[in-house]
Amino acid sequence: MASFIILSLLLFPPFLILVAIKSCKKTKLPPSPPKLPLIGNLHQLGPQAHLALHALSKKYGKFISLQLGSVPTLVVTSPEIAMEIMKTQDSIFANRPSFDIAKKILYGPKDIGFSPYGEHWRQAKKICVLHLLSSKKVESLCEIREEEVAHVVDMITKMSSKGPVNMSEILITYTYDIVCRVALGKKYSGHGEENKVWKLSRESSALFGAFNVIDFFPELGWLNWLTGKDARVERHFQEWDGFLNQVIQEHQEGNNDLLNTLFTIQKDQTNGFEIGMDEIKGILMDAFGGGTETSFVVMEWAMAELVRSPEKMEQAQKEIRRIVAEQNTVKVREEDMNQMSYLKAVIKEVMRLHPPAPLLMPRESMEETTIQGYTIPAKTRVIINGWALGRDPELWKMADEFQPERFLSGEVDFKGHDFHYIPFGSGRRICPGIAFAMSSIELLLANLLYWFDWKLPGGKKPQELDMAEAYGLTVCMKNQLFLHAKLHQA
Repeated sequence: MASFIILSLLLFPPFLILVAIKSCKKTKLPPSPPKLPLIGNLHQLGPQAHLALHALSKKYGKFISLQLGSVPTLVVTSPEIAMEIMKTQDSIFANRPSFDIAKKILYGPKDIGFSPYGEHWRQAKKICVLHLLSSKKVESLCEIREEEVAHVVDMITKMSSKGPVNMSEILITYTYDIVCRVALGKKYSGHGEENKVWKLSRESSALFGAFNVIDFFPELGWLNWLTGKDARVERHFQEWDGFLNQVIQEHQEGNNDLLNTLFTIQKDQTNGFEIGMDEIKGILMDAFGGGTETSFVVMEWAMAELVRSPEKMEQAQKEIRRIVAEQNTVKVREEDMNQMSYLKAVIKEVMRLHPPAPLLMPRESMEETTIQGYTIPAKTRVIINGWALGRDPELWKMADEFQPERFLSGEVDFKGHDFHYIPFGSGRRICPGIAFAMSSIELLLANLLYWFDWKLPGGKKPQELDMAEAYGLTVCMKNQLFLHAKLHQA
């Protein structure tokens, strides 16, 4: 980023002048920090954009405008403005910005998450909601979740006698094994493809989360060729495409998996929508990106926060163990989840403090509009800082503290109706996989807390746990989470 700025200032003064003139167009925009020529406010973002934007909002307001290169951008940390964008004017702000990486890796893009708003997106989402992630479909996958949870419990039991357990690695494997079985019909770890899906997904996350000059300066896209980024993206796409082609060739018909459902829809032309191989591959990649890393991040932060708060962990364990005892069973069943109000509150609180995608997915205005008297031009990018909303002391008491009790009343939920708490987004573009994600997260966490007692290794005190963030498309822990697990004696 720094090298790019220096090179730009040296080599492109004519372009600099043109952009500066364009950015000075007289329009009543929301308040804005001072800008530099050419780059606008890009230099103020830094590697952890959610923190940098939060700092700017504290200084300039909860509804500010930035110029990120040639891209006009709104930053929102106000629930009222978030509701205006995601509900009142949802139809105007339902588009996604065009990202170069999405075009190249997601077949156009032909997925759901990054696809532009229009007929293709509507039909693809309808397929997803009705056929792939419906409540009935999610319930039908219960056996897979319970099998994978049992495998995790068995693995931790064996590993715990040898020393601290790498929980980050275990949680990663769990999320990818479930999604691979649900989407493709079998696991792709430990069969000559050791962690291949995870490695591909992590590289995708790194590419999406990295600065890409063409997204902010379309005229300078050739710099990606010069720096070798285009070649890196192409290699990554070929790896993904090769893997998906292999999966499709090996796929067995008749499986109750996502891929078989997509093939059936393709054959029957469900709802009159023609779905090609690019659409199928794009939706599969959404399953890996949206259904794995985000769930892993929530579970990793949940275990970290509970270890740092032993009294909260004990309260969650007492609830889970009491319910299992009352049911006279020897394991936590998915049907018991609705009784575990404190566990659900823990998960909600984790997503408030550590939303897996802190800036949500960006939106883009499709036409000029006004919000609170300010003019919002067409093709303005919109960033809603979900992390800042969750940490706002005006909205939350003890905003920086882990307090699951705040959610016990059930008044606030993550389904997009409470705009100060929107970890999954809201409106037309809300994440369609909420039920699938929560079922996988709740069942594993409940079993981890039922079967084991947890503490930090090496005699570390709870508050000594490093909670530093590693930022990409999602925000996980910077350092892997190692914990000592002791099998609970009932």
